[in-house]
Amino acid sequence: MKQHTGSLEIITGSMFCGKTEELIRRLRRASIARQQIQVFKPAIDDRYTEEKVASHNGMVFDAIPVRQAAEILDNLHTETTVAAFDETQFFSDEIIAIVQDLAERGIRVIVAGLDMDFRGEPFGPMPMLMSKAERVDKLHAICMVCGELASRTQRLIDGSPARYDDPVVIVGADEMYEARCRQHHQVPR
Repeated sequence: MKQHTGSLEIITGSMFCGKTEELIRRLRRASIARQQIQVFKPAIDDRYTEEKVASHNGMVFDAIPVRQAAEILDNLHTETTVAAFDETQFFSDEIIAIVQDLAERGIRVIVAGLDMDFRGEPFGPMPMLMSKAERVDKLHAICMVCGELASRTQRLIDGSPARYDDPVVIVGADEMYEARCRQHHQVPR
């Protein structure tokens, strides 16, 4: 069933806060409602499986990997009513116009991605998408140092915090990243 108005929903937060799990939960509900769903992810994210979005706890949902945001429109079906994107921080800023276009076409757009990089700074297109969204949910993980709520992603290299000038994009999971609170997040200069 086609919606009359499109919308943009953002699911964001640090690594290990449940972004992809929440995305999959919303997609499963849309599937129960017999909505036509398409899920896209950046091809760079091949941690678990190439053609699925996967949460750290093992939940999966079929997805189309794309190398560039422009490929999304080439792969979009005319009957799609829900378009979802995982690991959106890895897309170029081109994704902003695409997401806006889809919502204006009456499609429910659900975007999941990190709001901050390992340095604690805004990550890719996510801040702009958050500002344009009808709904933004910022999830929190648990700090691996103190057990308080965590809003940051700590990158570790051989057990020590990554330096500020290290590359921003390095795809990984719990072997190189931890959730941290503001107090325990460290980025040496």
